[in-house]
Amino acid sequence: MNAPALPAMLADNPRLDRWVGFPAPGVVAVKTGRVEIGQGALTALLQIAAEELDVAPSRIRLQSGDTSATANEGITAGSLSVAMGGGALRAACAEVRAAFLATAAERLGCDAAALSVSDGTILKDGTPSGLDYWALAGDVDLGRDAVGGVAAKSAGAYALVGKSLPRVDLPGKVFGEAVFIHDLVLPGMLHARVVRQPCRGATIAAIDEAALRRAARGEIEIVRSGDFVALVGADEMAVERAGLASETHVTWDGVEAISPQAEDAKWVLQQPTVDNTYGAPEAEASAVTSGQRVEARISRAHLAHASIAPSCALASFADGKLDVWSHSQGVFPLRAAIASMLKLEPAAVTVRHVQGAGCYGHNGADDVAGDAAAIATLMPGKPIRVRWRREEEFGFEPVSPSMVVNVKAIVGDDGKPVDWTTEIWSGRHSSRPGRSGGNLLAAEALPNPPSALAPGDLPESAGGGGTRNGTPLYAIPQKRVVHHLITETPVRTSALRGLGTMPNVFAIETLIDELAERAGADPVAYRLSILDDARAKAVVSHAATMAGWDPSAPSGTGTGRGIGFARYKNSAAYTACVAEVEVEEEIRILRIWCATDTGLVVNPDGAINQLEGGIVQSASWVLKEQVRFSDTGIASRDWDSYPVLRFTEMPEIFVELVNDRQAPSLGVGEATAGPTAAAIGNAVAHALGVRLRDLPLTRERVMEALLA
Repeated sequence: MNAPALPAMLADNPRLDRWVGFPAPGVVAVKTGRVEIGQGALTALLQIAAEELDVAPSRIRLQSGDTSATANEGITAGSLSVAMGGGALRAACAEVRAAFLATAAERLGCDAAALSVSDGTILKDGTPSGLDYWALAGDVDLGRDAVGGVAAKSAGAYALVGKSLPRVDLPGKVFGEAVFIHDLVLPGMLHARVVRQPCRGATIAAIDEAALRRAARGEIEIVRSGDFVALVGADEMAVERAGLASETHVTWDGVEAISPQAEDAKWVLQQPTVDNTYGAPEAEASAVTSGQRVEARISRAHLAHASIAPSCALASFADGKLDVWSHSQGVFPLRAAIASMLKLEPAAVTVRHVQGAGCYGHNGADDVAGDAAAIATLMPGKPIRVRWRREEEFGFEPVSPSMVVNVKAIVGDDGKPVDWTTEIWSGRHSSRPGRSGGNLLAAEALPNPPSALAPGDLPESAGGGGTRNGTPLYAIPQKRVVHHLITETPVRTSALRGLGTMPNVFAIETLIDELAERAGADPVAYRLSILDDARAKAVVSHAATMAGWDPSAPSGTGTGRGIGFARYKNSAAYTACVAEVEVEEEIRILRIWCATDTGLVVNPDGAINQLEGGIVQSASWVLKEQVRFSDTGIASRDWDSYPVLRFTEMPEIFVELVNDRQAPSLGVGEATAGPTAAAIGNAVAHALGVRLRDLPLTRERVMEALLA
């Protein structure tokens, strides 16, 4: 007989004491490998644990993202914290609760079915038994592997899950406590700045150390290993001044110029590619001989993460042990990458997560941790703090690759698509440490740098990278994705919220709108006619109802509405958005309505916050954001050259959850990126009577479309 299946993360980390403990009377220790990056995940996970253990949330001391203490749950990404991390934690807590009830039943000489738990107290037939978790902790062995087979609570029995408990991470942030990594201070800490290698393979030609010391106007040390150079001192401002001066007083050989033309997304169409096709073979498309062929091509430029604060990390090396504090989304993969870079055993490296000031994706957090770790090992016994400058963050973090997406449909006599191809040109969407075997900037500058990453992207089994959401959810008999992976990009590229979802959904929903127009159908009614997933149809209908959708609204009036729909990764939350815009010379988004089905919602307010945040970020991508290049690299290194949506430009946002408590929780964090962008694009086309296909939708592109 096969053993009961455990959730994936629990199967990978089966020891129960890696999840739950009872360290002191009245206190419950709950551990998770997931980390808080602003998404409210720790609050939701705390609720799940409190629910399954039947304890008050205030009793729980939550520890997250610590390679010395918590389970290895990989990277906090992909909208999987509640769906996967929560599922594993729920199962672990259910098994712990059952173990305590079994021990209490032995002690009381009764059947475990007669027992229950109320805030950690064991009840027998509803009456306190004199036992609680803490009295029994010495008799229950949590240093064993989970065996599975213990049923978690049914949704109907939930008392905490489904309620909007206050975010556990917000009070400290609101009231100015030292919760961010930028606030962390270690005794005897030194500050450091790295003299950044301009590009992979560049070598130092000369260092004017005297000039750097003069510029510092304070005592600094100049630490070097190979082409890795750091400026270190107790006075952060002296180090900062020297860091700024290094741009003039350190010269490099082997700096390869890049073409500023690469900032145009269509540059990818002329680059070498590795090609794959997923779904129905292309040959089958030729079998569709009747019907009209319709296509649309869109492009999206490189995007930056534009984190509120630049990346920061601390490290200390003593007695052969390296401790690192980082706001990385993956402490275990980062540990592996740092250990590999510094030729240390992973067991000699501990990485602890400390919250940073916002980022969904692979920004500079891992690289700055690599910087701090490298310097710390060169200066044993001295804690090192490295904080990137704003220009460094914009200039050297991995960015999201530019993309061109061509969508083609063959339309039957009824005006509905019978064949669909999404053809995608894109660089890689993941080069995170751990998944790629390294990829830390410091490693490239240290002696014996690793080989360059081989061309690759996230596999389809993980949701894909450039291909993510490339397959429409609509009921089309034959569908395929043709992926052209760009083998060499002008700068490093990696994960940004949603990966390829936004441009893929923008392209798909652009063509769906155009097919509706060709069929003389209302865009909402047309989508409903080609959807066979009831949950998908429900969110489309719900969003239209929220917005008071008017099928008869004329186009070309300067104001318009559009709708966009997708199911994130075609496996997570269903979302439909309606956007209302006003267009003169520039686009102003007036309102956005959003309906999302994410299954069981642990914390409704938290889920809505995530959806709202995704709407705002997607709107900023659509209207404003584009990485700019010069021949020396990324040129958009401040908020003027890389503008984002301002508070004064925010639309009114209305979000409603369409959920079923009996359905599993679905990832929600990235669910609005695609539908929001698509809704805005379709609304602009409705307002102008002309469609814009290249992102961002700037004033220049609006004027060009109007004058065409």
